[in-house]
Amino acid sequence: MTVIDTKNAPGAIGPYSQAYEANGFVFTSGQLPVNPADGSMPAGIAAQAEWSCKNVLAILEAAGSGAGKVIKTTCFLADIADFAAFNEVYAKYFTSKPARSCFAVKDLPKGALCEIEAIAVK
Repeated sequence: MTVIDTKNAPGAIGPYSQAYEANGFVFTSGQLPVNPADGSMPAGIAAQAEWSCKNVLAILEAAGSGAGKVIKTTCFLADIADFAAFNEVYAKYFTSKPARSCFAVKDLPKGALCEIEAIAVK
């Protein structure tokens, strides 16, 4: 198993890694919509979805994978009413249409509106 760590995505805010690579698969932790350069989080679901997608892809690229190799994502929304707006952004990044679960949760860390995790082949 190999820990994946990149400065191109936010560092872990707890006792976990950005991702692990094992047996040819990459497993990312959930990625909040945080700009890794300054730690800021934009307002609005569209802008937040952009950053969550960018952060997942930065980690996958650091692992030698990429968007076209994602086989499964799990997406968390603070409000299911944001589903359509989230999907519009998500569809631009995950064009291979990986398997996905997407659901609303009570709260997300740092008051985020969305979070995305992925499983990809290397």
